[in-house]
Amino acid sequence: MSQKNLIVAFGGVSPEHEVSVLTAIQAISALQESSYNCIPLYVTKSGRWLTGEKLLDLSNFKELDTLQKESVSCAFVKDETGKTFLREQDGGGFFSKPKSYPVYAVLCAFHGSEGENGSFQGVCEMMNIPYTGSGVLGSSLGMDKVKAKLVAAANGIPVTKAVNFYENDWTAEQEDIITVAEGYDYPLIVKPVSLGSSIGVAIANNREELIDAVETAFRYDAHLLIEEAVNPLMEINCSVMGTPDDCRPSVCEKPLGQSETLSFEDKYQSGGEGDKGMASADRIIPADISSELTKKIQRLATKTFSALDASGLARLDFLVNANTEEVYFNEINTIPGSFSFYLWEKSDLRFDALLEELLDIGLKQHQAKNGRVRSYDTNLLSEKALKGIKGLKGTKN
Repeated sequence: MSQKNLIVAFGGVSPEHEVSVLTAIQAISALQESSYNCIPLYVTKSGRWLTGEKLLDLSNFKELDTLQKESVSCAFVKDETGKTFLREQDGGGFFSKPKSYPVYAVLCAFHGSEGENGSFQGVCEMMNIPYTGSGVLGSSLGMDKVKAKLVAAANGIPVTKAVNFYENDWTAEQEDIITVAEGYDYPLIVKPVSLGSSIGVAIANNREELIDAVETAFRYDAHLLIEEAVNPLMEINCSVMGTPDDCRPSVCEKPLGQSETLSFEDKYQSGGEGDKGMASADRIIPADISSELTKKIQRLATKTFSALDASGLARLDFLVNANTEEVYFNEINTIPGSFSFYLWEKSDLRFDALLEELLDIGLKQHQAKNGRVRSYDTNLLSEKALKGIKGLKGTKN
């Protein structure tokens, strides 16, 4: 049986670029014995689309300039029948043509920015390609912390108090914004609205630190969030797999960090095994919490997953008051680092089986979409139809 071409898309113009590379290489390795032929689609930090065998080896990413020179530009194209291919844009020699791969499906392994915010998902929709993870709406909601919390609150899911503002607002109304934020009392948490992996996140214990944290966060995003802190804080995460109308939770985890909020270093560098991505972070799995709290968080995780129109697999992060066990939704990661396979392994699902199920969900979602009426069999530009709409331009004198 011939292998099916699975396009593994990763990289991107994002501060989480390297994390995405790790996730993609982990997935490719896990699928080595599968029925899929993994074709890399690497988006560089400048936005170029590249493919080639060199991109399948993590060690080659140590020299990005060399790797890009040895890789081949590519793009999605359709043939005359409407079938989609990943086609090399160069790379053919005198006696060979650039390669062209018929696309069976796309495994989205981006983290942050255009790869995770719905933009790349929109490209797949336009090209009518099956892809993994949330759709355009779910992806864009998940990337926007403000919109995600508004939707969560509207569905009765607890969230912390917060004020959000843009860079222009900060310039014109800095004192008013600070006054609102200080109404929540210090410490306060400053976050970019559309980034993950804790990039740009800081704790402020006084006004001076708050202003400094805001100015630093504006380096990453033009839209920021200042939140009240949960104290004493316990972070609990839970992954969810499925569709908005049929999903299930994994076991819960308790991440361990060096400070009150997990930093990028806590998540990806604390375990000393940088090539393992999120799988190397320090954590307790299953989380050492009561069964009642575990069930409560799992219920909130699936409810939030559905409310945000998520699909495929996501990780939902919650803030818990360690004394009162009050739970607050923090954020959703629609393409979590390492696909959160370490949570599902504890739920008796191997990484390769996890990816197979993730792909199966994407394929079924694609089939369901294509099973609906997607066009109307009429031609408004026919001669007869045009006669009926000439009056829309008005009459000439």
